[in-house]
Amino acid sequence: MLGSLRRSAHVAPRTTRMFSLTTAAQREAPLAVLIMGPPGGGKGTISNRIERDYGLVHLSSGDLLRGQIRDATELGVKAKAFMDKGALVPDHVMTNLMVDAIKATPGSWLLDGFPRTLEQAKVMEDNFKIDAVINLHIPFETIIERIKHRWVHPGSGRIYHSHFQPPKVAGVDDITGEALVQRDDDKEDAVAERLLKYRTATHPLVEFYNGKGLVTFAGTESNEIYVRVQAFLDDFVKKRAPAS
Repeated sequence: MLGSLRRSAHVAPRTTRMFSLTTAAQREAPLAVLIMGPPGGGKGTISNRIERDYGLVHLSSGDLLRGQIRDATELGVKAKAFMDKGALVPDHVMTNLMVDAIKATPGSWLLDGFPRTLEQAKVMEDNFKIDAVINLHIPFETIIERIKHRWVHPGSGRIYHSHFQPPKVAGVDDITGEALVQRDDDKEDAVAERLLKYRTATHPLVEFYNGKGLVTFAGTESNEIYVRVQAFLDDFVKKRAPAS
């Protein structure tokens, strides 16, 4: 199924689930889904809702890599050595990490943050059957506007937003009274550069998965986008359910 699935922004999110992937019949044919989306575009929010509503195991490449580094595993030590030099973790290191994680996951899964290169995508295709690819298309100006107003309390990591979640006193942490800072990565120029790099890296992947289950959901608000993601997954699960 290709192209954008569109629904009115006035449709309210559902409050109950229609279909689930946790029945014995569905476990015999687990669902494999990839999710793609720009940094700051709400991919984490959408992924968490899919995990909650459909029972897919959310496999985040970033979380898995940080766990390997924290536990000082052989793979984590290799990855950290590259990261400490400011280099990207090589394809083969990330691929080994993700393939092992997927093979160790029973049932259906949602893969977030991987693959990021054509080489990684081809390895995935050699090892797994991908049922659907959810591609989130968020206008870059929306993301920049959202992130550039983000402020952080360095000591605790508490995050504020000038518009959506402002501190009680501008520029000051609610609890400690200490000054808030803006991370370098959240400044407008840095966000724009990161998004351009994402577009360049992702374009070949979109082309690769076009015709292989890619569905694009465009919008500016996670709540509105998720209504359509939910409708797509409900329909997908319903079609996979065995006839009664």
